[in-house]
Amino acid sequence: MQQYMQFFGVTTAQSSMMQVFPAWMAELGQPEVQLQGVDLPIRAEPAVYRRAVEEILRDATVIGALITTHKVDVFHAARDLFAHLDSYAQRGREISSISRNNVGLVGHAKDPISCGRSLHDFLGEGYFANNDAEVLCLGAGGAASAIVMYFQDRERAGDRPRRIHLVDRVPMRTEMPAGAVETVFHLQTRAEENDALMATLPPRSIVVNATGMGKDLDGTPVTDAGMFPEHGIVWELNYRGERQFLQQALAQQEARRLQVHDGWTCFLYGWTEVISEVIHTPIGGECFVTLRRIAETLTGRYVRTVSSALGM
Repeated sequence: MQQYMQFFGVTTAQSSMMQVFPAWMAELGQPEVQLQGVDLPIRAEPAVYRRAVEEILRDATVIGALITTHKVDVFHAARDLFAHLDSYAQRGREISSISRNNVGLVGHAKDPISCGRSLHDFLGEGYFANNDAEVLCLGAGGAASAIVMYFQDRERAGDRPRRIHLVDRVPMRTEMPAGAVETVFHLQTRAEENDALMATLPPRSIVVNATGMGKDLDGTPVTDAGMFPEHGIVWELNYRGERQFLQQALAQQEARRLQVHDGWTCFLYGWTEVISEVIHTPIGGECFVTLRRIAETLTGRYVRTVSSALGM
């Protein structure tokens, strides 16, 4: 029987996953599962997101969904439609994964896991033990919440920054989880303000573009005059689109001795985490390596980690 996994996004037809998903399902032994894109407006009326979840409830051929840009909106509009929400969904007040069990719909927030795995790849163990590095997250939506939760949950002080800055153009729609790391919200509407905040960061700090600008929205949250922190780590969460923020970081990579990363690896972690829930099949280890190789072969990509060897 034909089954569908839905994909709630903004421009889903442009996603690499539309090309990759059928090959992944064949590798996982479930070729009958097809990916179905559902394009929704950014910050639409709650009824828009609620109807999308209600359609999954009504249609038994839809076995789950992955949610990108609309994670927070789906939580607030449709949380009561779920039989169970995992702890990350409840803490972060967002839903990125919809699956089914014998009771009803299950909602997970997978970003703390996929973002956390990516951050661990970048940082290793004890990155913050010998410096005063901070984290600047440009954007305060679901991805930012996931990054905050990841760092708040680190048991060792050396794996936590001393401070996390969150920046957005609109007041925060949800409270960030409290924990051991000081979290400061900045309401800023101009890229020049973000430049000024970035200039205050200590060396080796981390700057993340979590705004959606460069993929779902045009532009970049900083100007070309903005200076990234010396020896810093710059993470562009987008894996496709114009990614002007990524280009700005690469232009300073040698002079500022930066590590520069894009969102490709996190994209793969995120999709495999959700697919695992939807089809009830563990994906990790060699299986993940195989799926990654398939994705990179089909898209002509390689792991887009552009790191400076200078002094790192």
